[in-house]
Amino acid sequence: MNHELSLFLRPMSISKTYEPKQTEEKWYNYWLEHGFFRSVPDEREPYTVVIPPPNVTGVLHMGHMLNNTLQDVLVRRARMQGKNACWVPGTDHASIATEAKVVAMLKEKGINKKDIGREKFMEYAWEWKEKYGGIILEQLKKLGASCDWDRTRFTMEESLSEAVIDTFIHLYKKGWIYRGIRMVNWDPQGKTAVSDEEVIRKEVNQKLYYIRYKVKSESPEVGKSESKKDAGDEYLTIATTRPETIMADTAVCINPNDERYKHLHGKKAIIPLIDREIPIILDEYVTMDFGTGCLKVTPAHDLNDYELGQKHGLQVIDILNDDGTLNEKAEILIGEDRFAARKKIVVLLEADGYLDKVEDYKSQIGFSERTDAVIEPKLSMQWFCRMDEMAKPALDYVLKGDIKLIPDKFTNTYRYWMENVKDWCISRQLWWGQQIPAWYLPNGQFVIAKNREEAFEEAQKLKAESSKLKAEDLKQDEDVVDTWFSSWLWPISVFDGFKDPNNDDINYYYPTNDLVTAPEILFFWVARMIMAGHEFRGELPFRNVYLTGIVRDKIGRKMSKSLGNSPDPLGLIENYSADGVRIGMLRSSPAGNDLMFDEEHCKWGRNFANKIWNAFRLVKGWQVDEQAGCANTLAIEWFESRFSQALSEIESNFAQFRISEALMATYKLVWDDFCAWYLEMIKPNYVDNRSLPVDLETFNRTVKFFEDILKILHPFMPFITEELWHDELFGSRSEYDCCIVAQLPTIGKINTQVLADLEMVKQVITQVRNVREEKRISPKEKILLSVKESAGVPYKNYESIICKLGNVVELSIVTDKVVGAVSFMVSTDEFYMPLADQLDPVAECAKLKKDKEYFTGFLRSVNSKLLNEKFMSNARPEIIEAELKKKADTEAKLGVIEANLTALACHLQ
Repeated sequence: MNHELSLFLRPMSISKTYEPKQTEEKWYNYWLEHGFFRSVPDEREPYTVVIPPPNVTGVLHMGHMLNNTLQDVLVRRARMQGKNACWVPGTDHASIATEAKVVAMLKEKGINKKDIGREKFMEYAWEWKEKYGGIILEQLKKLGASCDWDRTRFTMEESLSEAVIDTFIHLYKKGWIYRGIRMVNWDPQGKTAVSDEEVIRKEVNQKLYYIRYKVKSESPEVGKSESKKDAGDEYLTIATTRPETIMADTAVCINPNDERYKHLHGKKAIIPLIDREIPIILDEYVTMDFGTGCLKVTPAHDLNDYELGQKHGLQVIDILNDDGTLNEKAEILIGEDRFAARKKIVVLLEADGYLDKVEDYKSQIGFSERTDAVIEPKLSMQWFCRMDEMAKPALDYVLKGDIKLIPDKFTNTYRYWMENVKDWCISRQLWWGQQIPAWYLPNGQFVIAKNREEAFEEAQKLKAESSKLKAEDLKQDEDVVDTWFSSWLWPISVFDGFKDPNNDDINYYYPTNDLVTAPEILFFWVARMIMAGHEFRGELPFRNVYLTGIVRDKIGRKMSKSLGNSPDPLGLIENYSADGVRIGMLRSSPAGNDLMFDEEHCKWGRNFANKIWNAFRLVKGWQVDEQAGCANTLAIEWFESRFSQALSEIESNFAQFRISEALMATYKLVWDDFCAWYLEMIKPNYVDNRSLPVDLETFNRTVKFFEDILKILHPFMPFITEELWHDELFGSRSEYDCCIVAQLPTIGKINTQVLADLEMVKQVITQVRNVREEKRISPKEKILLSVKESAGVPYKNYESIICKLGNVVELSIVTDKVVGAVSFMVSTDEFYMPLADQLDPVAECAKLKKDKEYFTGFLRSVNSKLLNEKFMSNARPEIIEAELKKKADTEAKLGVIEANLTALACHLQ
């Protein structure tokens, strides 16, 4: 290694404050240059994660931050366990969103999509993708994401697109893909069908319009038109939020058990304004106590109405064009936008006396996630994929536990979806995407084939016009497949499992290990990947699915640009460091639960990094006495056990994917146990304003502890740990001896007795400090401390620790109470601090009386439980035991208070 690199890795001094900007860029580039993120198949156990591919239109938001931090923690940890960690990055082509971006870009240039044609449009789209599509991946690097960037994939690259087409053909040949007219979610602005997960439900303020429909009389007078109003006419009043669709009504539905409308069975109603007769049908679907008990049935523009129409054989009248304007079937207001038509038809209804009243009304409305247009339920000719056959094995994988959903509360939701699965609308009316491999003959027949040449061969097999047909006569379907139809292949296609089903990568890395994603796409992506894995590889695609919550602001609102409550992730990293933000994100984000994000979390993370840095500077600054014997045996033995105990807890949390809890266990070990207690126990004393040296054994063990702490911190805080790892304190390191690949420490022996004793000792020190604070006695002023002889903790063994941390002259053992001393209890042990000269007897007496009142009340509540027969018969034994311990401890405390009051009474006389 050259001298320059050696100095870079092992600075001779450490700066006073941590400088994350320099550290983050330095070490990320170092990891990249030395190939630490790279993975190739070898003899090690693989650990594989595929990134949920973000849209090429996307930029980093808080959801990405949480999701990718979790993935990086898992990947870095696996790497440190000696596994061959492979995290595959990539992006999704996002048909609707990307096409909208490109169309908008062309519009700014005065170019219309249809004018330039598909081929030229695709050139512009690819150009846009190359310019903007990789932004989010570059941003992830700022977070510290340790992806194998050499493996970056894109859902529309050639081999992945070929996999999509092959999949389509495969499923079509099995009879699982078909073409038909069905009700879909229609985006009038994007002019395409959209999937359910691309529909955002929002509660909006609307109007409920009560419209009068005339009931057709049985025997109208000769020459009298049914449309003319008459004083004796009967009307049905129907409430609707969509009066502009009354022209598409094909029935009025009432409940057959509704006594109000029994006389209307078998009759007809007349649609206002257009005077078209429609039947009055009977169905228990209608709720009698909701609204007026009458329902207008519009099969073309409502999913439930469509199903009702199918059941009763009703006519379907679609009055809307693809762009949301009214067509000629509406008869009136032709060409008007649906919302403009709503306003105008209300005026017409009111003018003709058909509008009974209008009420304010709130309801859920679907909006397109991509264009924010109000979704229209619309009957449309689309391509569909049958899901029932594929859903069965995908459900079994989860129910049998082969795939674990974390947390498992989502299993029932998954089961419901899979048992009630519907066919998947896989076509989209767009150009950006994989074009559907359907080729139409002039007579309307079609064939499914990979390209024109194969399609022509297939077409020639058809009887109709086969002798006259030319290849150029075939016209490929204009639509593309749903973006999810490519991303459901992701765990297979990123390893070229379709292109080369037996290649080294797919055989080594598949099935993958863990998937981290959001619950809202559990069905739309996760379930479909499981289906694809079973169908195309005969096995599951991953073993664990960690479902994150939604990142919300501190008052519970979902973060969004429109609300202005979402901070800029890169700005947070700039202000608080990548490590600080990672810690802040993970601090309170248990799996499946929403994260109430507050910037204070990141500040907390930054403070934690500073704490680690300062602790390191403290240890690094100690002078070492190589001749002195070890003076901190008990402290070292305690922390050794405490480290193993914490490591066991951390390992257990990771095994259960309790990552937030694993972080907090790590935090407590570092901040509380190591910094606040262990370092204070062993820190050299100051004499004449200078620090005494520490013995060599203590120093070496402390450095080793610190090195192990850096290891367990690294998955959470990769940058600061790597920076400290290379300090000269740890000796000489080779070029590849980095924290990122350091082996995680193993759980050692745990001395439970020492751990229990030290917990009591810590309580003693805390109580001494509390008394000092209450009595306003300086921490620098030495005091005496006595403990009544006990068969429990051998406090004398820990005298050096108690004296050092409590600034106690000595700890003496007494057999009787110390009269006139302030006393306190630690469990059942009584301690005395003779502070007569420093005390105000009157104030102390008042405080003791207040304490007596509190503990007397507390004892009363405990006794009431223990005297309650129902509680004693139903409570678990450990609960009863805890209450009995509370009783004993409280009685002991009250005894001490009484004794102190008696002593003070003598003092006050």
